[in-house]
Amino acid sequence: MIQISRDIFKAKQILENENLVAIPTETVYGLAGNIYSEKAINKIFKTKNRPFNNPLIVHLHSKELLENIAQEIPEKAKKLADAFWPGSLTLVLKKKESIPYSVTAGKETVAVRIPNHSLTLELLKQLDFPLAAPSANPFGSISPTTSQHVADYFTDSLELVLDGGNCENGIESTIVGFENEKAILYRLGSISVEDIESIIGPIEIINKNDNSPNAPGMLSRHYAPKTKTILSENIEDEIKNYPTSKVGILSFKELNLNNVNIETEILSSNGTLKEATANLYAAMHRLDKKGLDLIIAEKFPENDLGKSINDRLERATKK
Repeated sequence: MIQISRDIFKAKQILENENLVAIPTETVYGLAGNIYSEKAINKIFKTKNRPFNNPLIVHLHSKELLENIAQEIPEKAKKLADAFWPGSLTLVLKKKESIPYSVTAGKETVAVRIPNHSLTLELLKQLDFPLAAPSANPFGSISPTTSQHVADYFTDSLELVLDGGNCENGIESTIVGFENEKAILYRLGSISVEDIESIIGPIEIINKNDNSPNAPGMLSRHYAPKTKTILSENIEDEIKNYPTSKVGILSFKELNLNNVNIETEILSSNGTLKEATANLYAAMHRLDKKGLDLIIAEKFPENDLGKSINDRLERATKK
């Protein structure tokens, strides 16, 4: 039976024995294992049922350790690291030979970040190895933002969830890579495109690749509830198409809907994209447990973090 605990010492023991622990970050909970243990890395892929062509993110506790993981670090990468680490930025860089190809999905590049969560940073400091940690959910499912989300997914297949409370940012990290010194945004995330560009200037966005993804989170269908979900620019009109269905609504701000057959999740009480982003996955989890016929998600303003929310909703609704 899975245990939810703040016991860093126990987490350390499990990881040193080449087993897995779910760890909290400011984005989502991660399913963590020793990057240098083939046994642990294989367990990550098997436990998640994750495709082996989908790279993992390496988690460090300080920038000084980056030289052990990556080489030929571009100047723009250094600027972004200075601006956003610890935090919700993942950099894709040329890997050191010591980094196993099982972590990088056979690629010569490695995804790496420093999470902004005190409990996980303390755990990383006590370990002699970095952690690979994709989101702690079965592949394709809604990412977990609470320890209970993880426990519900892996009751019998995971020993420990390190409980760090609710994830502050609520969606995955923004991923930036470099091709011939040119910065490429591989995944929209908790740091907006606008914030990235304020540091390094214009950036190209290549956000999806189903065949050979350069970074985690690039597959078209992902982050999906079990309940059929559609994305709509006008919920009031859309709901008229389902007069007899039990419908869940995922909306940015409060809507005036007079229908007893509706379950509503409002993502932001104060109308801010940051609050909506933080609440997104938890709201999706709640709606997915209500036995609904359909979830209708509202399309967000296509600016700032609205782009990242729309990205997650589009992947959740893709057939």
